Amino acid sequence: MVSGSKNQTNSPAMALKILIPWIPTLILLHLPVISPSNFTYPAVFNFGDSNSDTGGLAAGVAFPVGAPNGETYFNKPSGRFCDGRLIIDFLMDSMDLPYLNAYLDSIGAPSFRTGCNFATGGATILPANAASLSPFSFGFQVAQFIRFKARVLELLGKDKKLQKILPLEDYFRDGLYGFDVGQNDLDGAFYSKSEDQVAAFIPTILSEFEAGVERLYNEGARNLWIHGMGPLGCLARIIATFGKDASKLDQFGCVNSHNRAAKLFNSQLHSLCAKLGSQLPQVNVTYVDIFAIKLNLIANFSQLGFKESIAACCGYGGPPLNFDNRIACGQTKSLNGSLVTAKPCDNTTEYVNWDGNHYTEAANLYVSSQILTGKFSDPPLTEFTISPSVFHTGFRKRFRFF
Repeated sequence: MVSGSKNQTNSPAMALKILIPWIPTLILLHLPVISPSNFTYPAVFNFGDSNSDTGGLAAGVAFPVGAPNGETYFNKPSGRFCDGRLIIDFLMDSMDLPYLNAYLDSIGAPSFRTGCNFATGGATILPANAASLSPFSFGFQVAQFIRFKARVLELLGKDKKLQKILPLEDYFRDGLYGFDVGQNDLDGAFYSKSEDQVAAFIPTILSEFEAGVERLYNEGARNLWIHGMGPLGCLARIIATFGKDASKLDQFGCVNSHNRAAKLFNSQLHSLCAKLGSQLPQVNVTYVDIFAIKLNLIANFSQLGFKESIAACCGYGGPPLNFDNRIACGQTKSLNGSLVTAKPCDNTTEYVNWDGNHYTEAANLYVSSQILTGKFSDPPLTEFTISPSVFHTGFRKRFRFF
């Protein structure tokens, strides 16, 4: 059973009754729920890109993830490409586990007892090349995990006191292995390939992913949690680059070609999940339809309490996208003879998009709440209950009513 916060009440119903006066009616309709029976794990080992990077790229290559990143929750840059928390953070909250430390971040004596994050911004499934933002592609991350596990078991065999900061041996078998990767492969492919060529490229990408998952399975991974790709064509950067012709946009202002490719990728990834589930003994594979959740958010943003669905909160250029490829969030540069700064918006909770590439904490909170309903996973999560700990940690920082 997942435990709540230190102030947890005796029952979910009582917690909900106490919290109702402070929770906006609109948000109450989308309360996060969890499954104590099949969403409780002693540790999480995560693989992916910037959508779930909690400091890997900043530590690994000293990538400048500076202010105003982190301003909403951490009150300082945290290595996340976001004003606050990511989906992975809220999922850790729902299991009452501490946020994942990045494998590559050795500063501050990080604890890895309840898991480790191998995700790095810019990571691809296919092996990185000289032009890649991150050298830590999926296969590289898997190799890091294998070394991590071997080193942990070696150290625990020498000193049992290290159990306070390192995962126990059975955590590697009973833990959750999370995956959110592939977006950068499709994103990058569109710069040199036609839509048909990108579509034909997807099986090659997924073959590499399958090989990595099988390596993890051989290392004892049994619980796989695999996120599909979000609507790639709805990112401000993609629209600014590929959406200059209005005929290439859908009714929400998203680039059709990129969203079609993302849906095709997800369809084949979903099929691969079924294949893995049938071919690997004792494995539990859960596929999560992130595309449906995020597209619903973009399509119905105003009903969900947001004012901007696509425009970047932190950017430069003003409406409709507030994004300029020449200047990243937080930077100050000379453009067209003038010194300008890509500043954050006044209220991040009004925006779905943070910097033209990533979502705000407010949007991540909504997406997480929908994931935890179980409706978007295959197989679906069951036996739902409200988790008071999610309210205390999830809503307190986004909505200033506590």
